[in-house]
Amino acid sequence: MAGKRRFDRLTRITDTVNTIPGLTRLAEGFRSRQGAVAGALVAGAVATTGLTIATQAPAESAVRAASPVNVFADEGDRSEGRGEGEVTAEKKATAEDVIKIAKSQVGIGEDSAGKSKYGEWFATTDRAVQTVKRDGGSNPKVYEDAAWCAMFLAWVADKTGDKDVLGADPYTVTYAGSFEDQGRWGTKAKPGAIVFFDWDGGKSIGGIDHVGLVTEVLDNGKVKTVEGNISNQVVSKVRTPDTIVGYGYPEYAG
Repeated sequence: MAGKRRFDRLTRITDTVNTIPGLTRLAEGFRSRQGAVAGALVAGAVATTGLTIATQAPAESAVRAASPVNVFADEGDRSEGRGEGEVTAEKKATAEDVIKIAKSQVGIGEDSAGKSKYGEWFATTDRAVQTVKRDGGSNPKVYEDAAWCAMFLAWVADKTGDKDVLGADPYTVTYAGSFEDQGRWGTKAKPGAIVFFDWDGGKSIGGIDHVGLVTEVLDNGKVKTVEGNISNQVVSKVRTPDTIVGYGYPEYAG
């Protein structure tokens, strides 16, 4: 049943993508790692038993140049005025805030139509408008039933009241590159770090398939995580270092 629903979902995504110039889907085992590829749909990988599907995206260097990690909302949305000339800063989230909200979502998954509340929410944001245009499309609703591992983290950040704290990019390669560009990328696990995976065991940002949140650092390089879009839901996992590419370090309070 799950396999049939996944096939039906892929058919819907393919039909949607084919109507948007510049957007295309990438099947398992094929990635565009070089050259200027026009357009991409999203960045989270769809991870199911025996199947991983990612989406093709623009050349990494071109997209990263336009996508710093803290670009979730327009500048005017980053503060709230209480009177003419008076502005107050938004709340700054802690790692504990983010981890608590992420854990509260474990077990929540897609609806019968194959859509997640995280993708549906992201499709309504200003950031979705920015990224879909960047990737050659025009309608943010394409995110509603797209792979949603990175969009899950954007949703978590929004719920802390500090929507920029984790950054927001539905393409995991660009998302990771944003941390690297800001000097917030490394190989040391920390609670609250954003962990990026390559299911083939590669160690380059260009090969990243999936993203999650570190909730606990264990022995022997293992980490405990919360991840969206694993078997169509939010799960808690223990991950070994063989598939971990690296970590992005958000700028938390404290």
